[in-house]
Amino acid sequence: MPGPLHPATCTIIIRMETPEFKTVGIVGAGAMGRGIAQIAAQAGSKVLLFDTQADAVAKARESVAAQWDKLVEKGRIDAAAAAAQKERLQPAATLADLAPCDLIVEAIVERLDVKKGLFAELEGIVQTTAVLATNTSSLSVTAIAAGLKRPQQFAGFHFFNPVPLMKVVECIAGLKTDPAVCQRLGMYARQMGHTPVQAEDTPGFIVNHAGRGYGTEALRIVSEGVADFATIDRILKDQVGFKLGPFELMDLTALDVSHPVMESIYRQYYDEPRYRPSVITAQRLAGGVVGKKVGDGFYKYDGGAAQIASEPPVPQVDEMPPVWVSTRAARRAELYQLLKDLGAKIETGQSPSLNALTLVAPLGFDVTTVAVVERLDPARTIGIDMLIDDAATKRRVLATNPATRADMRDAAHALFARDGKPVSVVRDSGGFVTQRVVSTIVNIAADMCQQRVCSPKDLETAVTLGLGYPLGPLAMGDKFGPANILEVLFNMQTVYGDPRYRPSPWLRRRGAIGLSLMHEEA
Repeated sequence: MPGPLHPATCTIIIRMETPEFKTVGIVGAGAMGRGIAQIAAQAGSKVLLFDTQADAVAKARESVAAQWDKLVEKGRIDAAAAAAQKERLQPAATLADLAPCDLIVEAIVERLDVKKGLFAELEGIVQTTAVLATNTSSLSVTAIAAGLKRPQQFAGFHFFNPVPLMKVVECIAGLKTDPAVCQRLGMYARQMGHTPVQAEDTPGFIVNHAGRGYGTEALRIVSEGVADFATIDRILKDQVGFKLGPFELMDLTALDVSHPVMESIYRQYYDEPRYRPSVITAQRLAGGVVGKKVGDGFYKYDGGAAQIASEPPVPQVDEMPPVWVSTRAARRAELYQLLKDLGAKIETGQSPSLNALTLVAPLGFDVTTVAVVERLDPARTIGIDMLIDDAATKRRVLATNPATRADMRDAAHALFARDGKPVSVVRDSGGFVTQRVVSTIVNIAADMCQQRVCSPKDLETAVTLGLGYPLGPLAMGDKFGPANILEVLFNMQTVYGDPRYRPSPWLRRRGAIGLSLMHEEA
């Protein structure tokens, strides 16, 4: 069987199967509504598009028609298919015009009172067998359905912008939703060319919930003065393989979108520390510094291009000191080999000489703690992040402590840059940068599985398709080692005394006995 087709390069295949829902109503003609309308029409459904502003419907139809015309020009669909799709996308002048619909999806303002009022009105218009669905990203499906006469016919059907390209949709059952409704929505999602994932009605569902770790922990690192925005972005792209750094991503989505989601999920989970937002984004939102769309966010933008300062040059060091490696260093044998390859003079005694650059490679602990515990001279002690095999990363990360001498910092930087691989030097932090962010991502995902928010498989699918991570969070944990992730979290909890780093039982138990994080109990 051929592999999946890339939306930008392949011919769209028009499905001839009968759509699960023959007539679909869309309420809301903004970007989300028009995107859902587009793929519903492509799936073969008659689509009735309604908005309280009549001109919004006309503009939406023109926009979608233009998209189809472009596909014809590119040879991805033929003219007959485009004409048929245009014919299936029709305006609805009033809500009453949606009476024949088998399915109605709303894509309107994120206000509980407005959505509840809309569905109460729609329930009195449509046939009793019709399915009503909300595209909410942050509100409780159960709460929206409260007061409906037929809550069993109501579900969440959450798409992501831009809808035609973001090929995942969350199907969310409220407390009273008939399971068959979510099954039908999942089938219809596949007919639309999307991948459905089933989620429980919990704050943030799957994607927005799982996405909390990336940005919030990066913000926490900045707030501690460990590194600046650009350095953190570079580290996470080069060490882990993220397409966008967290600050690039927040600039793209814009803080007027992402910060309210951070606050909403945090409050809905009754101030759960794992989801704690940052004063940094709150302040920037208040000041209108929200991201790329206004030309000013974590980066300044000129003509749509981020203005990012160049990295500091590699220091020039006349005489390189000998290097001693802590006996407790992670990947100690690999670190020794790396030092040999870089031409370092290595000391092998039980303790470093008085002139030696002292290297530690902790998991979760900060450099200061390790230096104190191992009775090392902090002035000569530098940390290196060895969570990931050096050969598998495009960047090395070093960390100083408050007492590290400038000459030792520069020597370490110059040494580890000898082979041309970029080096970032950050200030002291439990877990450096990558360890902190990756472990937080994995821990939140593991806790979602513990809560039965979704299956491990659906979580991985939703995150890779919805967030574009290089790996699903559970696969990421397996790759870097559940035991290592667990050690990072335990040690960070010790360093910071913050319950945000407490390991999920799902992670703790599987890490302790050497099971994959994807493993489900019999």
